[in-house]
Amino acid sequence: MNFSKRTNYICFAVALGGLLFGFDTAVISGAISFVKTQFSLDTVAEGWLVSSGLLGSIIGVFTTGIISDRIGRKKTIIIAAVMFLLSGFGCGFASSFTLLVAARMIGGIGVGMASVISPMYISEFAPADKRGRMVAYYQLAITFGILLAYFSNAAILSASGNSGSELLAEPWRGMFMVMCIPSILFLFLLIKVPESPRWLVEVNRQADAQNILYTVRPKPAADKELSDIENARARTKTASVSLLHPSVRIPLIIGIVLAVLQQFSGINAIIYYGPNIFQSAGFDSSNALMFQVIIGTVNFLSTIIAIAYADKYGRKFLLKTGLTGIIISLILCGALFYTNNTQGILLLVLMMIYIICFAFSIGPVTWIIINEIFPTHVRVKAVTVCTMALWIAVWLVGQFFPWLLEKVGPAFTFWAFAVFSLINLIFSLTIVKETKGKTLEEMDTAFVAPH
Repeated sequence: MNFSKRTNYICFAVALGGLLFGFDTAVISGAISFVKTQFSLDTVAEGWLVSSGLLGSIIGVFTTGIISDRIGRKKTIIIAAVMFLLSGFGCGFASSFTLLVAARMIGGIGVGMASVISPMYISEFAPADKRGRMVAYYQLAITFGILLAYFSNAAILSASGNSGSELLAEPWRGMFMVMCIPSILFLFLLIKVPESPRWLVEVNRQADAQNILYTVRPKPAADKELSDIENARARTKTASVSLLHPSVRIPLIIGIVLAVLQQFSGINAIIYYGPNIFQSAGFDSSNALMFQVIIGTVNFLSTIIAIAYADKYGRKFLLKTGLTGIIISLILCGALFYTNNTQGILLLVLMMIYIICFAFSIGPVTWIIINEIFPTHVRVKAVTVCTMALWIAVWLVGQFFPWLLEKVGPAFTFWAFAVFSLINLIFSLTIVKETKGKTLEEMDTAFVAPH
């Protein structure tokens, strides 16, 4: 049996939750102007359409924290996939603005559930020496989903003038409907995905866990892993481990800080407001949109670096290298805006450097670390807290970035992101511990707080 191929299939299939995550969050950028015109939306209604997805994500995160430990990881992932499918159909055939918002919220619930359960499942299933690479599949899928949304939006817009179809006559419907295709593929691939062995042990189904491990590991390695899982469960049960336990306290701080500072580096602001940034730099609107596609492509390709090196050089090395590049590029971008030297190619080059550094460091590594540092007994609850912190940070950046651009200008906005990235670098060097090659069970004692 090819154990490696089987494990890769499982982790790849589950990582597709990230593709739907990325697609759902990016597709609105191409559809919003058409929806605004068709339903005569004012700024409040437009903001509600965009933020309804975020509200759904928050609901999805909470839902996952409640149900995943009860019904299992696989069933939770399937529910998220169904939410994506319902959202695609619901948005595509929405007959009113209210139904469209409801469908967007359903998609947001799927995004929130996927953001918790997909990388967590992968971390529980992947072998220790390949866990970083396999969890990075999830971030790669997010970047590909964003890129897919850009290209599908452009293709539908191009075809919309040459068809009598209602979906193409109203391009935004087709833009949303495209998500049904990867959603159906996701559901199909999940058929052959087993339940997480670690969850099965948690609910006293050791025999089922053993049988699954035998399909993805050689028998001696499977028996040892099962023994380690059972011993770790016995320790945490005896110690009554909770989110306030010393063995969880430091990892929880690390997870929350990394999640928040990932967003405070400004990545979503640059991806979503890229055209506005380039237009404020003096580029025309068609070039600005082209640059956003370039940014999406570079983001996708650079994430492959994390897949190649997260397990070879370690998480801290990628964080240190990437954050250094992020800080330098943000400072120099701010300097270009401050001195009004934004007309040349240098601004684009610096933004590409920023995207590259983000894509191989805090983008995927944050997800990797969050999903590997907690004991199985509290993993869902702890990852839910960290993911909620990330979504709150997403909301804060989305709310205040336009205000910062208007009130203090792009130069000081970039420098603010640089300051947060510097804090992240210092935190990563001094507090974050290297987790490369450690089993999830070894994490139980790796972060015990000093007494």
